[in-house]
Amino acid sequence: MLIANVVIFLAQMSGAVPLGDFALWPPGGMESRFAPWQLVTYAFLHGGYSHIFFNMLALYMFGGEIERLFGSRFFLWFYLACVISAAITHLVITAAMGSPAVPMVGASGGIYGLLLAYGLYFPNRRIMLLIPPIPMRARTFVIVFAVIELALGVTQTAAGVAHFAHLGGMLGGFLMIQYRRGRFPFHRR
Repeated sequence: MLIANVVIFLAQMSGAVPLGDFALWPPGGMESRFAPWQLVTYAFLHGGYSHIFFNMLALYMFGGEIERLFGSRFFLWFYLACVISAAITHLVITAAMGSPAVPMVGASGGIYGLLLAYGLYFPNRRIMLLIPPIPMRARTFVIVFAVIELALGVTQTAAGVAHFAHLGGMLGGFLMIQYRRGRFPFHRR
């Protein structure tokens, strides 16, 4: 995932990958640029160097351990489910709020799903924030980030950030973990 994100980002920056065709656009309307593949492809595009740097740093920090826990195949399905859940959540919430039709890019929905998984499976691990340097348990870290995203999304602050997509990624991660555990709404066969 890390390599794919970086390679596609470099292709995007060189102009080889047209942002307009692969970013997530809201559906509907006469001039809609939405296409079904955008529910996945948007996650491999990024808005700049700092955007991809922090997403890939989080993927590196949390993804490897979750992949070892889940196995490569389930990890891939988990990550894609988080990305798709983030996209759907973003589309539904922005349509309900009447937000302007702007494209969404970034792996943050998948990253927030990984954060949730890390907080659930390794709740007592210590994580050090970068700015400010505050150590906290993984569970606390995930709760703090979820509350911040919810608050920013509801108040519509930090324009240009898809806060509800981040929460949608967490929702997708939660549902996949429930599926893996065979819990409601899923049952073991």
